[in-house]
Amino acid sequence: MSADYNDNWYALFVLTGDEDNVKKRLEYRFEEEIRIAVPKRKLRERRFGRWSNVIRPLFPGYVLINGDMNTDNYYRLKRIPGLLKLMKTDIMPHPINYWEMEIINKLICNDETIGYSNVLKKDGRVVVVDGPLESMEGRIVGVNYRKGRAKVNLKFMGEPRVVELGINMLQPS
Repeated sequence: MSADYNDNWYALFVLTGDEDNVKKRLEYRFEEEIRIAVPKRKLRERRFGRWSNVIRPLFPGYVLINGDMNTDNYYRLKRIPGLLKLMKTDIMPHPINYWEMEIINKLICNDETIGYSNVLKKDGRVVVVDGPLESMEGRIVGVNYRKGRAKVNLKFMGEPRVVELGINMLQPS
């Protein structure tokens, strides 16, 4: 059966830390009927005196799905273990705003993991040379150069959220 994806993305609220398990259950139950994403970000963390790369969810506690949200699919979703609730209005599942998903899709590109962006500090401001944050300088609200992270202002489900994304600081030539 071929997938019938559309522009409607929905957010599922799951137990924090259980996002990948719920994704696997959804893939098993729905096969190719819906597209499932758990957007993640690559960050540098220091543990026991060593820096290492880790992958963390962009929105902890959420799994995103894309597809037809009919009554049958809604009730199939409700039977998925680990799924707490489908974000909805009073009676209907609430799709994620198109412009919010457009930014998230730009960040994750074809992969679910947001990689590092290369940035320069030029005349007291941050300039993104390349990477997922390219042309999104206006969304950067702060930079921690020591940790290699940029605080980015995003909207998700109509609410503003500040998330940290990994950056590489380049030296001006």
